[in-house]
Amino acid sequence: MNTLSYKTKYVSKETATPKWMIIDADGLIVGRLATQLATVLRGKHKPSYTPHADAGDYVIVINAEKVRFTGNKWDQKKYITFSGYPGGQKKRTAKEMLVKKPIEVLESAVRGMLPKNKLGRAMFKKLYVYTGEEHPHAAQKPEELSI
Repeated sequence: MNTLSYKTKYVSKETATPKWMIIDADGLIVGRLATQLATVLRGKHKPSYTPHADAGDYVIVINAEKVRFTGNKWDQKKYITFSGYPGGQKKRTAKEMLVKKPIEVLESAVRGMLPKNKLGRAMFKKLYVYTGEEHPHAAQKPEELSI
């Protein structure tokens, strides 16, 4: 009788080999872009995906100020922050956020799609969002991420 024993291989922090990817967000829809970015940051696009390990890739997003929403979200979508003090709640529409903090629009969408724990915070640190075409990560030789 021939018995083969297979052992499941798990990726650990030490054995993970992250790549650097770059994406141009010009004209892309925020939610659809955010789901793709969250998938890459978690490592779910790799066959070696391990839920309990940070095996995702680094992602650079350029032209974050040129993203778009569908429907009436520019006026109806609200971003709410609360300082913890009475009267410390602030509400901004998506249109106001794009003018004041264009990077926060995409970052908050991706942050909401990652796990809400220590691992999710570590994955979020691998996301770099920039307005405009310039980024300081040329030395990492990022690959183009197609969506």
